[in-house]
Amino acid sequence: MVTKQYSGSPEDADLSRADSLAREIFSDVANKWALLIIETLGERTLRFSELRNEIEGISHKMLTQNLRMLERNGLVERTVHPTVPPRVEYILTEPGQGLRATVDGMCDWTHTYLGHIEAARRRFEA
Repeated sequence: MVTKQYSGSPEDADLSRADSLAREIFSDVANKWALLIIETLGERTLRFSELRNEIEGISHKMLTQNLRMLERNGLVERTVHPTVPPRVEYILTEPGQGLRATVDGMCDWTHTYLGHIEAARRRFEA
């Protein structure tokens, strides 16, 4: 692994690291499945099977991969209950809830400009 050396101030290094981390996280969560998982969890706790049943078209593999990525980034908390069979539940963390508010804002933006977007697409495709 190569480590970058910063010649500027510690604050510059912190900002550079923050920018890099932001790009990583945006890359991770900027897919339809991650956004749907965040929206579906909302403010509730759901089991894996409940999530899969509520997100139309998601495969077991895609749900697993996205939940692991969201957990890795601290957006989802996974709780395993020691039962037979094990019961696993997922809930958004505080940062996950913050991201959900941003996703809700994006959805609101889409609703506001839906007519404009559809008209632009019709003009473009004509």
